[in-house]
Amino acid sequence: MKKIGFIGAGVMGKSMILNLIKKGFEVDVYARDKDKIQDILKEGAVFSKDIKSCVKDKDVVITIVAYPKDVEDVYLSKDAILHSAKSGTYLIDMTTTTPNLIIDIYNKAKEKGLKFLDAPVSGGDIGAKNGTLSIMVGGDEEDFNSCKDIFDSLGTTVIYEGKSGSGQHTKMANQIAIAGIMAGISEAIAYGKDKDLNIDTMLKSISNGAASSWHMSNNAPKMIERDFKAGFYIKHIVKDLKIASDEAPQLKVLKDVLEMYETLEKNGDGDLGTQAICKFYE
Repeated sequence: MKKIGFIGAGVMGKSMILNLIKKGFEVDVYARDKDKIQDILKEGAVFSKDIKSCVKDKDVVITIVAYPKDVEDVYLSKDAILHSAKSGTYLIDMTTTTPNLIIDIYNKAKEKGLKFLDAPVSGGDIGAKNGTLSIMVGGDEEDFNSCKDIFDSLGTTVIYEGKSGSGQHTKMANQIAIAGIMAGISEAIAYGKDKDLNIDTMLKSISNGAASSWHMSNNAPKMIERDFKAGFYIKHIVKDLKIASDEAPQLKVLKDVLEMYETLEKNGDGDLGTQAICKFYE
């Protein structure tokens, strides 16, 4: 049995931890606030008071935090993962973060005899809960193969992308595609309203044709119902799209959608779900 240290019990992390426990893994969890993870502790997760104790003597350490600065802190700061994990430990960062930071951590980990993989995910809170995430993995292929059982416990589309950083670059492509889709759906709804269409009927008419997508089926109805509960936060898509824009500043649609989401964040909507992009058109 692989012993896992898990750092990042947020919206995504909690469900991922529960799925690992269901598959028989022992999971120790570090969280700043123990009270906020009582639900997963009741299911068998073990609380660790700090990062050092969470990663001690583990076979695998998984992280999924919010921002690049958080990734840097949990891996590189004093008493953090690279300074506390035993040699030979597999380190899997599932955060969406900057490729250059990932490559830097990969190189520093290798110097210490640690095996680092970048494995960002797509599928949101629903995919995390159902164990159906898409997982894009960069790093050494041998290490990917050794951790395949863990990835298979969390997702149904698990693909090795290539060298370190490749997982992050693939995730950027994913976020760019999502940005265009979400803006397109919002514009379709805005157009329908302008032409006095019945929006529910319109969506039923276009949702199963060439315009079909996961977001058309799942997020378009939420836009109509004004259900802006976050499966994925606006503040986090802003972070992701900024990274993508820095990597590819020539992409115009990406830049335009980033500006929309930044406008919503500045208006105080950062904690809403990404489907709230429809508010931009209102």
